[in-house]
Amino acid sequence: MPPPIVVDTSALDAYFRTSFAPDEPGIAVLVAKQGRVVFAAGYGVADMKTGEPITTKTLFNLGSLSKTFVAHAILILEEHGKLSLEDPLTKYFPGFKRRELAEQVRLRHLLTHTSGLPDLRRVAAERDFYLAAKDAENWYPVTQADVLEFEPGSRFAYSNPAYNGLALVVEQVSRRPWQEFVRDTIFLPSGMRTSTITDGPHPERGVAHGYVRDGDRWKELDYGEYPTFAAAGNGGVWSSVDELALYEHALQAGRFLRPATVADARTVKTFPNWASEEPPILGWSWWIREVDGKTEIGHTGGQGGFSTQYFVVPDEEVLVVFLMNGPGDFKAVTAEIRRWLAAKNWLD
Repeated sequence: MPPPIVVDTSALDAYFRTSFAPDEPGIAVLVAKQGRVVFAAGYGVADMKTGEPITTKTLFNLGSLSKTFVAHAILILEEHGKLSLEDPLTKYFPGFKRRELAEQVRLRHLLTHTSGLPDLRRVAAERDFYLAAKDAENWYPVTQADVLEFEPGSRFAYSNPAYNGLALVVEQVSRRPWQEFVRDTIFLPSGMRTSTITDGPHPERGVAHGYVRDGDRWKELDYGEYPTFAAAGNGGVWSSVDELALYEHALQAGRFLRPATVADARTVKTFPNWASEEPPILGWSWWIREVDGKTEIGHTGGQGGFSTQYFVVPDEEVLVVFLMNGPGDFKAVTAEIRRWLAAKNWLD
């Protein structure tokens, strides 16, 4: 990336030092302008047992921001002519209980959470099973649906299993674990040398741990404690704020997808049969919103003790990323960063 911009960040630093104790779970933050880092810092600890401090290189679980990596893997395969977003699910999953349902659903519906497929996982009732269940086990209940909740493309219903299914499509088409495909086609071209993806209990070491408050103590809440954590397609990517800045730079530079494909992925997808009162706001996995008169494109994430915020303001060439491994005030942090940006006239 280009060299950092020199700007007074003392007010932002003071906010984070006040908000996150140095001996508790905390946060890593990065703000970039015009592709250059203006603020990057870590506060608190990554591991309550060792006291390892959080830095901008600390790997956090990204939760649902992981879905953008799965979506980009699908788009890479489409660019290479290996699949089409118009492919019906029956092409990849012939074992649906009711084939006529799967025939109606296209890959584009999974990408935009508009498939109408119900989430039939019994996570609470089968907690022990879902503590270790991977993508295939989380996707299978969907294939046993008797009915769709709505006509595909007609409305939005957020679906984690949809991205477990998309990850399995990547595996089928690429003929290797989807984690390896993402590593070779996205991580490495982006310079994301330490980022990784859950595959069962991996990674066990070298990453931040997620925590929640349990009375007067901290309780770890990640792999082995939080059901569905092993299901990687919906939330299994681990990365740092430093490497997520490289991810955004690679997207804008067309390192692993053509610029036209990236622009299309970050355009709201509409469907002719849309029936919801709420307008669509998703591209190919990206959320696209108007905030204070400015378009923001991004994705949040939350899983176990982790929370993720990632968004760009294209008109102002601003990127904001923060990763938390404890119960920090997600909305307050986002609002404070927006206030700081506005004070710098970077949201005008």
